[in-house]
Amino acid sequence: MLIKFAVKNFRGFSERIEWDLSQPSNYTWSKDVIKDGIIKNGIIYGPNGAGKSNFSLALFDIINHLTNLKAKIIDYQQNYVYVGNPEAGVQFEYTFKFGKQIIEYYYTKDAHAVLKEEELTVDGINAFSRKKNKLYLDEKQFPINPTAKKELQNNSNNISIVNYLLNAYPLAKDHYLIKLSDFVNSMLWFRSVQGNTFMGLETTPTILDEFIIKNNLVDDFKRFLKEISNQEFDFVEPQVNDKALICKYGNGTILFDLIASTGTQSLRLLYYWHKKMDKTTFVFIDEFDAFYHFDLSYKVCKLLFGIKCQVFLSSHNTYLMTNDLLRPDCNFILQNNKIKPLQACTEKELRFGHNIEKIYKAGAFHVE
Repeated sequence: MLIKFAVKNFRGFSERIEWDLSQPSNYTWSKDVIKDGIIKNGIIYGPNGAGKSNFSLALFDIINHLTNLKAKIIDYQQNYVYVGNPEAGVQFEYTFKFGKQIIEYYYTKDAHAVLKEEELTVDGINAFSRKKNKLYLDEKQFPINPTAKKELQNNSNNISIVNYLLNAYPLAKDHYLIKLSDFVNSMLWFRSVQGNTFMGLETTPTILDEFIIKNNLVDDFKRFLKEISNQEFDFVEPQVNDKALICKYGNGTILFDLIASTGTQSLRLLYYWHKKMDKTTFVFIDEFDAFYHFDLSYKVCKLLFGIKCQVFLSSHNTYLMTNDLLRPDCNFILQNNKIKPLQACTEKELRFGHNIEKIYKAGAFHVE
């Protein structure tokens, strides 16, 4: 599980900003949103321009860094480094927990997203580091020959040491680098505001209707829309080579795309990714409810927070800021280059019976 992330000098984040999921409070309700002492589910709020989207993109930089699942966002590497200090590069820090092992992984990239420094520790012990062209490799863990070590130190293509060890060094199935690789390869970020933009799990976009038809999911998709949004669609039984859903109305038919609202089309995208989430380890949906009615947003949260993996969302919908859905330590405010849970933003003791949304709108939470 991911337990902590920090980034510095990325886009609008001139200073270091840290998100800590390892310090849940001792609330007695909604214990299922905490797993092994780590926050499993949450929502990030914040004013426009605070950096919610950019923060989530920074968090998923590790996908571009360690996998072949490159970002499906055209302008991802544009404005990559904070424009006020481009020479400093971007610093990324991740802390993971796999079983009882704590993995801390740090790397820096320049303005062109080229790797410059890298370090990894396991339970506080340095496994390897490369800083200022100096390479350290724990010889007890990785006894590679001097020639290979020298080539690794002097390589000109800025290869990640993690990727080098994964591809060139024999590792046990339960090795922490294998666990790290499996976790990162199963992370998923997506949003529907600008089409199906995503990072993780797949390498190419999918035609959603074609996916539903090919996998015989038309009836299941119909059930999904009815249960979650109370919408009923009468789909035509698709033929073998059909690539688009068609709806029946009386004696006529019409393409689903022509009658589906923006919110319903967003639900179709959610349905597609939800079918993939049994393979995921960490999911972040940016502006997940941009096109949803407030009650639909709540139902979608219930659906997503029931998944086994860590799932986090960003939203402006304070209707979701309720103890019936989450706890104060799972609702975060991102503002002023900081991200903090609600209980850390007030001196007031927050209890189950409190109207958290009302307290928020009254201006009682301060991110300082």
